[in-house]
Amino acid sequence: MHTSLATSAGRADRRNEDFVGAVPGAVVLLDGAGIPGAESLCRHGVAWYTHRLGGALLGQLSPDDGRDLGAILAAAIDEIAAAHRHTCDIADPSSPQATVVLARAHRGRLDYLLLADSFLVLDQAHGGPQVITDEREVIARRDCSAPLSGVGRETPEYDSIRASCARALRARRNRPGGYWIAKDDPRAALEAVTGSRRLADLNGIALFSNGASRIVSPYGRTDWPGVLELLAADGPAGVIRRVRQAEAEAGGGPDGPAPDDATVAYCPYLSR
Repeated sequence: MHTSLATSAGRADRRNEDFVGAVPGAVVLLDGAGIPGAESLCRHGVAWYTHRLGGALLGQLSPDDGRDLGAILAAAIDEIAAAHRHTCDIADPSSPQATVVLARAHRGRLDYLLLADSFLVLDQAHGGPQVITDEREVIARRDCSAPLSGVGRETPEYDSIRASCARALRARRNRPGGYWIAKDDPRAALEAVTGSRRLADLNGIALFSNGASRIVSPYGRTDWPGVLELLAADGPAGVIRRVRQAEAEAGGGPDGPAPDDATVAYCPYLSR
């Protein structure tokens, strides 16, 4: 499986909290998350967590023994939790965590797993691209943010309601009826979105962190078929470059998203 990778930090003064890597036949992408200023909970930080978890996943995938991807993710989560359980408050909802996308070509099939809001794009041999993501976090965030509707920004009321919304969202994390993300509990891996496709039905695949997917939404610079065309022409770095251009032109206004870490993996040739 030929793989091209690119990643870019959203801010020059902060470590990139995404992770991307590949071994023969498999690729891993993580998008780190945590609460700014939560160093009192975990002295290592979000970038440490994503890089350690990503490395553990690559190690688990290297043998190419066909183990279930959920079992591989659960083992990796447990390994990293054990590495800092005795020094950090890993059970706190604000401690480091990460979205996960795994894809593996094995015995003529592509197996995949997603946890939280990153993206896997299947370039289908017949028909347009199939975009797969775990929508539960987006749904939970929308529900929890509903009280902010109609409230003026930059007011004490807005700040108070926003803080309440953030607490409500954290309370839904890794809970039935909420959403699931890689953190301290390996049981989250059992809740991942998973699937399998015949390699013969695919021309290739692409993995996107949330920051890189912004080229489609909210910036609307292209659609997903256009993204595949852009990847074929300019590779993952070309996609990220256009995301940065869109961010610069948006000007970082109060209604737009702040620059985010952006990461893309592109696999145009899948082993049969």
